[in-house]
Amino acid sequence: MARILITGAAGMVGSHLLERLDAMRPGGVLGSYFRPTVRLEELAGRLPLVELDVRDKAAVFALIAAERPPEIYHLAAQSLPTVSWTDPWGTMQTNVDGTLNVFESVRHVRATQDSQYDPMVVVACSSAEYGASLTPGNVPISEDAALLPLHPYGVSKVAQDLLAFQYWRNHRIRCIRARIFNTTGPRKRADVVSDFAARIAAITRNGGALRVGNLDTRRAIMDVRDLVAALILLAERGEPGEAYNICGDAAYRIGDLIPIFERLAGVALSLAPDPALFRPSDEAVIFGRNTKLKERTGWQPEAGIEATLKAVLDYELAHLP
Repeated sequence: MARILITGAAGMVGSHLLERLDAMRPGGVLGSYFRPTVRLEELAGRLPLVELDVRDKAAVFALIAAERPPEIYHLAAQSLPTVSWTDPWGTMQTNVDGTLNVFESVRHVRATQDSQYDPMVVVACSSAEYGASLTPGNVPISEDAALLPLHPYGVSKVAQDLLAFQYWRNHRIRCIRARIFNTTGPRKRADVVSDFAARIAAITRNGGALRVGNLDTRRAIMDVRDLVAALILLAERGEPGEAYNICGDAAYRIGDLIPIFERLAGVALSLAPDPALFRPSDEAVIFGRNTKLKERTGWQPEAGIEATLKAVLDYELAHLP
């Protein structure tokens, strides 16, 4: 049985997708990783993993030629906008060259081994592609909005998105352009939910105030379990070449998450605004229209916000240093 391939399987989303697919198809999935952003020991030894730098054309070609996966979930990326400002070159090389290598490897297999090779490639794109289009009067934003990214990371995701479209139109490589909005869950790093949870977990042990930034922004926070379900449904039912927003049903004011965390942690929090946590520019709201995804696949988000915050807080409490 040919195995499904997940690139970036040691990232937060990739790790949960690997666990879900391995449970659905034992022995039928392979994850690749490079510079893990999750604790690799949580996956290694019980799940099939191989090291792969997607920037390495020869290595990507060799792996896909050997495995010929029927589905490829391309999640490998430099995924932090802040890092993209300091290292735009590395961001572009990983996100753009890596995507080119995946698509070209499919063409290579067709040309040299099997002309009928026809995998579905799900490309993890991003709400960051919309950038300046994400205005309060333009949300929830739809897939036909202008792509106006505001940082090199967003530009790299637009490039991934349009490369996928181009390879479908020119080479008929089936693909899905999955535009992923704010997602959190256990193992997440560098988002407001995981940052709050880690700080609150430390407060339960050591006391202190909760450092906060802008509490008035609104984000449609989605549980990683719901995202993984959407990705799998899109691989099965999505229209090749199309873009789909994957987004929660409601946008939450960031400050309104704090009382939920207080209840879950059993603590009363004092807040300490931290200038380092305020960004020079911050989208007032990030919220996507998910109608197209629901109509095509039947997907519905299932995890409520309290269950999501509890899963993240429980993880951080369990991993206090």
